[in-house]
Amino acid sequence: MSTIYNFSAGPAVLPKAVLEKAREEMLDWSGSGMSVVEMSHRSKEFLSIAENAEQDLRSLIGLSDEYQILFLQGGASTQFSMIPMNLLRGSRVADYICTGQWSKKAIKEGKKIGAVNVAATSEEGNFSEIPSFDRWNLSSDGSYVHITSNETIGGVEFHDYPSGLPSPLVADMSSHILSRPLDVSKFGLIYAGAQKNIGPAGLTIVMVRKDLLERTPPDLPSMFSYAVQAENESMFNTPPTYPIYMAGLVFKWLKELGGLSVIEQMNIRKSSMIYDQIDKTGFYRSPIDKQYRSRMNVPFRIHDESLEDLFLKDAKDGGLLQLKGHRSVGGIRASIYNAMPLEGVETLLGFMQDFENKHG
Repeated sequence: MSTIYNFSAGPAVLPKAVLEKAREEMLDWSGSGMSVVEMSHRSKEFLSIAENAEQDLRSLIGLSDEYQILFLQGGASTQFSMIPMNLLRGSRVADYICTGQWSKKAIKEGKKIGAVNVAATSEEGNFSEIPSFDRWNLSSDGSYVHITSNETIGGVEFHDYPSGLPSPLVADMSSHILSRPLDVSKFGLIYAGAQKNIGPAGLTIVMVRKDLLERTPPDLPSMFSYAVQAENESMFNTPPTYPIYMAGLVFKWLKELGGLSVIEQMNIRKSSMIYDQIDKTGFYRSPIDKQYRSRMNVPFRIHDESLEDLFLKDAKDGGLLQLKGHRSVGGIRASIYNAMPLEGVETLLGFMQDFENKHG
């Protein structure tokens, strides 16, 4: 098979070394005689897998014992409801910052549970930026402040986070978690679907400050209760065992690379190569303000949009897959998560240059 590069926004590319390790252990994990897919989630073998994954994640991020890690199901979209169900107490309001399509979905679900204040939005500017922190009209007695710290569809990313907020900061980090070092102390809760930068679809990771678990209403259905999930160490029911195992392999891969500082430099280099080409001549254009551009999801257009279908066809023929922009915005989008090798970005860059030379 000729080399192909998968630029899918998710489920997304996984490190080749991780896939090879999973293949090696598929039939027999660590001499147990069992595949991970057939292990009891309460067996000593699987408990060791889950415990090691949690410890490696804590080590990578620098997560203190003040935070509980939960391995859950339902994707980040379920968290849109679980967060207000657990944290939005009584008649208090939750503040949301709207920076794109995923923010809008979180706001829509939050409103079904309780009072939501959209404290700032960039929708009038077609989500090309993040509202500056001094423009956030936050509630004085809010339950939490919710952000989508990287918008997978629109391609805007928080490169810094506010401090001293009147209520805990909650962040959907699904599409850029583990792509750079993180000061977790600024957050009350972080959540992420695994299928972009952590592992296969099916696992959702929640990191919640333990004092916030006290907010969980006692009459909340058990599966939706952070307190119940924490008390049962994510084993209230059968967790997504194989995605947890795969996530653990990815955590070890990141540690072997040198950690989040090293992967950040790699991500800066990869994204800069594409953005530099976009900005070079005007043949391509980015819809996002430069200071808010995502390193993980790079949407762009061609000055003559009628050429975009041909671009996508020729790219696919050349082994560059899943470059079509999200159906809600169109255009082209390259998702270059941690596992996308430099060679893949170099190949895309060469294709972009050749396409411009032919059609510019």
